Amino acid sequence: MTGTLPNLLPALPELIVAVGALALLMIGVFGGDRSVGTVNLLSVLLIALAAAVLLLMTPDGATFSGAFVLDPFARLMKFLTLLGSGVAIVMSAGYARKERWERFEYPVLIVLATAGMMLMISATDLISLYVGLELQSLAIYVLAAINRNSLRSTEAGLKYFVLGALSSGMLLYGASLIYGFTGQTGFEAIAAKVGGQGVSTGLIFGLVFLIAGLAFKVSAVPFHMWTPDVYEGAPTPVTAFISAAPKVAAMALFVRAAVGAFGPAAGEWQQIVTFLAIASMVLGAFAAIGQRNIKRLMAYSSIGHMGYALVGLAAGTEAGVRGVAIYLIVYLAMTLGAFAVILSMRRRDGMVEEISDLSGLSRTSPVLAFLLAMILFSLAGIPPLAGFFAKFYVFMAAIEAELYWLAVIGVLASVVGAYYYLRIVKIMYFDEPAEGFERMPGELKVVLGVCGAFIVLYVLIAGPVGGYAEAAARTFF
Repeated sequence: MTGTLPNLLPALPELIVAVGALALLMIGVFGGDRSVGTVNLLSVLLIALAAAVLLLMTPDGATFSGAFVLDPFARLMKFLTLLGSGVAIVMSAGYARKERWERFEYPVLIVLATAGMMLMISATDLISLYVGLELQSLAIYVLAAINRNSLRSTEAGLKYFVLGALSSGMLLYGASLIYGFTGQTGFEAIAAKVGGQGVSTGLIFGLVFLIAGLAFKVSAVPFHMWTPDVYEGAPTPVTAFISAAPKVAAMALFVRAAVGAFGPAAGEWQQIVTFLAIASMVLGAFAAIGQRNIKRLMAYSSIGHMGYALVGLAAGTEAGVRGVAIYLIVYLAMTLGAFAVILSMRRRDGMVEEISDLSGLSRTSPVLAFLLAMILFSLAGIPPLAGFFAKFYVFMAAIEAELYWLAVIGVLASVVGAYYYLRIVKIMYFDEPAEGFERMPGELKVVLGVCGAFIVLYVLIAGPVGGYAEAAARTFF
């Protein structure tokens, strides 16, 4: 019996990223510290090449016996992931140089994590799901602890690794139960089995464990405990990366697993996702109020925003998935913009992270203060900024699915959350000026300018963005 090679064309962007990562690793190993700039530049070009190939490739298709699929949903989510990873590498260049932890391993690990994330997004099988998840996770554990001279960074990496291993175990146990009770690992085959046989108690247990593992990756409550400590302890460029691309990939995987594999059992998982959404929105709103460190505040903000995205998934409809897609696009822009500002919070004696350090920023850096204020207003969901439309679509999907109280709790959590965003605006515009920050590096100016323009002018491009999100959502319905 002769085996035939699978059609590798649908996985071409992943192959480019994976082979490129190995080549970059060789350049770094043989070039030593001198090669850091070269590896940084090549890694950004590699990610740009993968994104270009992804956009130009036609048609959609599946490979590896259906365990890997390229469809409109995968295209959109992979593009967002590649964008988040590329920007994270660009934003880190100046920081690494000034903090003296320039290492060629940093961009290589981000590229490897990106390969894992892309595999996660296209996974339509429990095995490919797990392989992608672990490839991403192992690289990020190392990234969190990459600053070996910092005790906080080492602690963050260890904490993330221990809790991540626990969540991987839960996810794997859930996957094994699902396989045991359906006899299938492919999402389509599982959906057909569930639709034909109904949902047994054992299958519900498997589903609960699988969702618990995925909830950890998107830092949904009650699996959020790693988030504030890792965000605060990891070097700021790593925090910027963790809060952007991996969240998009994990949420995309969550949507594909829930809707693609367990669409016929929507009634069972809707209750769990609704609880995760409510708990995340409420904790994200209230726990951030007392924070003094801006990275910890962004951690709780991220937990809250993943809760809002889960509102769209809880609806379980095409409108809900479209809402999730729009939310992830806007969330990526808001997060990268916010971290461009956090990375520019540097004075003569080094980086600062306290919210009070932003005092009077409107007088020392008026443009920076204005753009940060717009990002914070958008995070709070104030119209006519991008964040308002993101929340509007997920809440409307919940209302259409008759989850009225879920939408009401979401709106109330938004009102509470607005308090701590507006508090930062008040500190920037009404408090006495603190010492000004050093000149903002050029790459951060570009990132902040593009993200700020996207958020402020979103009304003008809402149509095309909604169109892409709608095409992605139709993949499942």
